[in-house]
Amino acid sequence: MATAQSEQGVATRLAIIVMGVSGSGKSSVGEGLAAALGIDFVDGDGLHSPENVAKMASGTPLADDDRWPWLDRIGATLADRAAHPAGIVVACSALRKIYRDRIRNAAGQPIRFVFLDAPQSLVQDRLGARKGHFMPPSLLASQYATLERPTAGEPDVLPVAVDVPVAEIVRGAAARLTADAAKALN
Repeated sequence: MATAQSEQGVATRLAIIVMGVSGSGKSSVGEGLAAALGIDFVDGDGLHSPENVAKMASGTPLADDDRWPWLDRIGATLADRAAHPAGIVVACSALRKIYRDRIRNAAGQPIRFVFLDAPQSLVQDRLGARKGHFMPPSLLASQYATLERPTAGEPDVLPVAVDVPVAEIVRGAAARLTADAAKALN
């Protein structure tokens, strides 16, 4: 693995989305990845409108019309080099390809996605234990129904299994992203 300093040097060129269903570990992995790369972390949940938060908290899944402005805010956050000059990691579900494409277009720069591939049974257990989050466990089935797993047609997506500890996920993803960014520079 690259040294921390070289990881930070390469990371200045990275804009990363940690994606997956609610409860897959986006915030934990995103925070860890940002710390490992020495860049900022933003939780995309904080970019939802109050109306979206209220809708989800009531157990109603979001419609695409609810999501578009949120996805545009995610992309704008990735694009804001003044606020995040060293790079950024954003946690965002990005469940469908059209959502990922919307973020890619709004970001206006190359980005990488880290897809947290989690079995529904594992996530159901996590959501049952989670306290104080607006997303109720009752919406998990709708998240999996909406999920379009990234395919080979999306080479900017790094799939990661989440059946190992968060620290191991972070180490593996940081090493891969750093190596890929270094290759792109050569």
